[in-house]
Amino acid sequence: MTSHVDRAARVPRSVSIFSPILKFLLAAGIPLGFNRLITIRGRKSGLPRTVAIAVIEASGGRWIWAPWGEVHWVRNLRAAGSATIKMRGRDEEVRATELDPAQRVDFFRDTLGPLARGIPFGVSFIRIVDGVDVRRPVEAAEGRVVFELHPVA
Repeated sequence: MTSHVDRAARVPRSVSIFSPILKFLLAAGIPLGFNRLITIRGRKSGLPRTVAIAVIEASGGRWIWAPWGEVHWVRNLRAAGSATIKMRGRDEEVRATELDPAQRVDFFRDTLGPLARGIPFGVSFIRIVDGVDVRRPVEAAEGRVVFELHPVA
């Protein structure tokens, strides 16, 4: 598991500015690539918190990852263990399993890397926007959190 920190990590200012716009567009039903709305119960308040996150779907599995580490949604999901994903007006309950360090390397090497390479400018996009070089999976996994999502029957 990742080492837990007392304070949540900070996301880049550009993400803080763009995130409400992304949430609005997704809530309006506009498809935006891999992005989905995910609602997680707050770890302290218990209130639902909704964020826009890229859900990586490949080889029959689904994952979400935090490019900036221990942000609030990560801490909430770790505490709650489950979430609701909204996609095109449909809600799906999922259970989240946090990947250990070796599994995170596998995710970047075997899942996100090939997916990014299959999309025009995908590797560059992830490097510029998320600050992650998927060509270096060991470094990419360091300090980042990845959850595998499983449907709740």
